[in-house]
Amino acid sequence: MCEFLSWTEYKGKLYYLTDFELNTRDGKKLKKKLDYAFYEEIKGHGAIKEYFGLSHSQCRDHECTDFSTPNNFPVEIVKKIKAGEFSRIGIVEEGLLTQPAWAEYEKVEQPARAEYKKVEQPAWAEYKKVERPAWAEYKKVERPARAEYEKVRQSAFWALFMSSENRIETWR
Repeated sequence: MCEFLSWTEYKGKLYYLTDFELNTRDGKKLKKKLDYAFYEEIKGHGAIKEYFGLSHSQCRDHECTDFSTPNNFPVEIVKKIKAGEFSRIGIVEEGLLTQPAWAEYEKVEQPARAEYKKVEQPAWAEYKKVERPAWAEYKKVERPARAEYEKVRQSAFWALFMSSENRIETWR
């Protein structure tokens, strides 16, 4: 999974998502498509390439999580960071805010986290109740299928390997 901040390079041009792109019709469609995975996926190369219609194989992907110096980023991205144009893409956990500003941030973030935990913990407990029996059922079916697959796979490999003409030179 990609981290904040990601960008891709194609034919000498940098591509990345900012708040501007997210406010366009295509950006809104992308947000709807990503649905609940939006906050995880929007910072990644896949979302960037989808928005701009770029081929995955022809791009050079970059990401940097080291915000200790602006020198770690292209100049055009630094300008957009300073202008706050990534406010819907991701945040920097620490290091860009002064201590007093970070304390202000925590006044908002900590109660929000507490509310999230109130919902997340019971939901996780419910999931675990269902997960264990489902996993046991899966294993009942998966184990014999895997055993059969391994038996066929190994038998085929060794049948071929036993003939020296099928081996690479160093194993003949």
